[in-house]
Amino acid sequence: MVDPARLEKALNYSFSDRQLLDLALTHRSCGGKNNERLEFLGDSILNHLIAEALYRRFPRAREGELSRMRAALVRGATLAQVARELELGQYLRLGAGERKSGGFRRASILADALEAVLGAILLDSGVEACRRCVEQWFAGRLAEVEAAGSAGKDSKTRLQELLQGRSSPLPEYELVAVEGEDHDQRFRVACRVREPQLVAEGSGSSRRRAEQAAAGQALEMLADHGR
Repeated sequence: MVDPARLEKALNYSFSDRQLLDLALTHRSCGGKNNERLEFLGDSILNHLIAEALYRRFPRAREGELSRMRAALVRGATLAQVARELELGQYLRLGAGERKSGGFRRASILADALEAVLGAILLDSGVEACRRCVEQWFAGRLAEVEAAGSAGKDSKTRLQELLQGRSSPLPEYELVAVEGEDHDQRFRVACRVREPQLVAEGSGSSRRRAEQAAAGQALEMLADHGR
């Protein structure tokens, strides 16, 4: 496996038992032991943690609304995007056929591997470690969902109104990076606030979504600053 320490840094988690990480990254095309059982475990804990995060963020949302939001966050395409942001593909163990066909880029393989890694973290350290990872990996997306569900106002609008209410300069948005292939790009945007000085980043499948995610992060940082 290529430099597991680098992957652990991206995951924001260090394994006590790196064999679990190795197994989580082993696709069934390798034969023998593979990540399918860990994927099963990770899928269960991910659904639980995302559901819990939404439950806490949206105390007035009905069950159907919470279910729709969770489905959007845990669907395969979203998990594959998160896996790409973590550069998980370059660490995967694939059989010769999958390697030749570009399996390390395939959305289904990436999504399954992300769940398997989470399952490995659960076995290695327990639920709290998983919760910390999920909150970091999905921070921007949870902010996007929260923006859409906050009294009909998106994060950019709320941030602008908050700063205007303080007679502070308006935030500035800057495109930091565009990653991925043309059909599956991921945008990263920085949101700069001058009073107080802070920089928040967000990512999304479009520049607009990335700006909303960055504004959501800025709102959280401002709330922390005021405590």
